[in-house]
Amino acid sequence: MAKKSVASLQTGSKRLTKAIKMVKSPKSGAYTFVEAIMDPAQVNDFLAKK
Repeated sequence: MAKKSVASLQTGSKRLTKAIKMVKSPKSGAYTFVEAIMDPAQVNDFLAKK
């Protein structure tokens, strides 16, 4: 249910990645998107969380 974004962001000497995850709301059943900008090494941990 989650996909990595293709966009890579660079600020100065740091390399950052924007990750977008689709999350189903338990209340309404609708899907929402959660976005975060982080270090590429942390993307898999972010996508693995529910």
